[in-house]
Amino acid sequence: MSASEIPADLLFQSSHEWARIDGETATVGISDHAQSELTDVVYVELPQLGKTVDAGDPTAVVESVKAASDIYAPVSGEVIEVNPAVEADPSLVNTDPYGAGWIFKLKVTKPDQLPTLLTPQAYGELIG
Repeated sequence: MSASEIPADLLFQSSHEWARIDGETATVGISDHAQSELTDVVYVELPQLGKTVDAGDPTAVVESVKAASDIYAPVSGEVIEVNPAVEADPSLVNTDPYGAGWIFKLKVTKPDQLPTLLTPQAYGELIG
């Protein structure tokens, strides 16, 4: 996926998580680049509802046939929703990483952290 194919409404961490911001809610998943590096995702460990996390905290786990990887919170917040579809069908993380393959939603508690995230263009440059 080239930088021009990265959805323009997302913000990224250098650790390959994305966030789609809608008001006070951040929907979080992993980038297409990350899922292709992991290869076939076979298990997703979702966070507990109500869990409070700081930016950079390990919040969920994605396991593939190659490795297990922590999924880090892009901003501080409270887990307000998880995606049961990826628990039932972890391959959604591979087949639709920016859509049905989202992992959890946070109620953002520190919106001032959002400018620290990468734009789609900056993320595209990072992954080259």
